[in-house]
Amino acid sequence: MPAVHDAHRHIGVLPAFPYYGGTPISPDTSAVATVAELMAKMDQEGTERTLVLPNYGVPVPDHAFELNELALEAAQQDDRVSCGLWVSPKAADAARNEVALDLAREHGVRALKTSFLLGGHPTDPDCAEQLDRIFTTAASHDLVVHVHTSPGAASDIDQIGHLVEKYGDTTKIHLVHLGGGMSGHMKLIGGRLFDWIASGKRVYTDTSWTIGFAPRWLVTEIEKRGIGHDRILFASDCPWGDHEGEYARLSAAVDDPELAEHFFRRNFEELYA
Repeated sequence: MPAVHDAHRHIGVLPAFPYYGGTPISPDTSAVATVAELMAKMDQEGTERTLVLPNYGVPVPDHAFELNELALEAAQQDDRVSCGLWVSPKAADAARNEVALDLAREHGVRALKTSFLLGGHPTDPDCAEQLDRIFTTAASHDLVVHVHTSPGAASDIDQIGHLVEKYGDTTKIHLVHLGGGMSGHMKLIGGRLFDWIASGKRVYTDTSWTIGFAPRWLVTEIEKRGIGHDRILFASDCPWGDHEGEYARLSAAVDDPELAEHFFRRNFEELYA
């Protein structure tokens, strides 16, 4: 496997949690706990550079915030690593955000990561102040806001799209998972992603978690429309995704070596190096 750049993976081990009312489980079995483990994993995969983010998913905000220091340590220990800091859209996390945003100027920080999986909503007035702080701080430090997308509820691309419309002219926004699932793929690839690019929005996405047809369709639309080649990134989302599978899916969709170079290396270098 050729050396690639991975635009989205996580560091840190989360405690077991009783998801969906079941017994406590730890499904992220390949999570890495230390910088040394991260670097060894990258070497094993052939990952040349990466953007690393705090692991999250347990609905206890302290866990993700506490891992900001570990992500920052990784970025400052090895220049193959850039990092994103976890920030929350919720007003209840304002004090934690203050600490995290103070780190935005640190060497190695290239992104702010937020998600509505742990609460909040893009159009909730209770989230307005923290979202504004996140996006304006990112713009002022030339950082990317990294936003989770998934079908339905607050993470649906219909909802996340409000943030693109409001902040996308001035802030670089990375929509994780190509809009999230069948509906997100249909909406983004079917036109919305290209409309945003054409209108000047600074929007990017990656192909992690995509349904099999989506990368091929995405490549077809990029070639047909003549735009978007510089907005797509390879990402593994380890430990919630797997590097080998994500690489295989995207590489199988791209026949043009120059387009593959954009997806697997050059777009990362422009955005996160």
